[in-house]
Amino acid sequence: MAVTIAQLNSADRAAFVATVGFTFEDSPWIAQEAWSRRPFANVEALLAAMTEVVMSASLERRLALIVAHPDLGGHAARSGRLTVQSTHEQAVAGLAALPPSEMARFDELNAAYRARFGFPFVICAREHTKRSILVALQHRLRNDRATEITAALEEIVKIARLRLLDAVA
Repeated sequence: MAVTIAQLNSADRAAFVATVGFTFEDSPWIAQEAWSRRPFANVEALLAAMTEVVMSASLERRLALIVAHPDLGGHAARSGRLTVQSTHEQAVAGLAALPPSEMARFDELNAAYRARFGFPFVICAREHTKRSILVALQHRLRNDRATEITAALEEIVKIARLRLLDAVA
């Protein structure tokens, strides 16, 4: 059941974080800090405040946010250790039941990406198919680390936006 922006604006910090703290993967600190920026005119204003919290955070915190994301089509997904949101998002992209050959390709590329950048490949799965995710992964492997940090954070904001739109009326 979606909560209204008015309800979020009047919520205490604990209720606010309990309601929207999930939007940035395993990083409720973003909602905790955004709470003090209330009131929000709408979901986009809420997202803007949360995004500002992320972008003004230290590099260490931003990297921790990226690292909180699971590999797409990876071991955590196959063993059922994803958040409810990530499970749904990966399923929408066609990653829930990969045949062995595709599973091996995702594992190979995810491992190469982690080895090169030190964090998982992040993309807004709900905006992609398994094919377009593989193409993007191969393409982004050619980037430098700073470019990939920026790209990952941009994708994380896209993910958070869709999650907020699902949760807030």
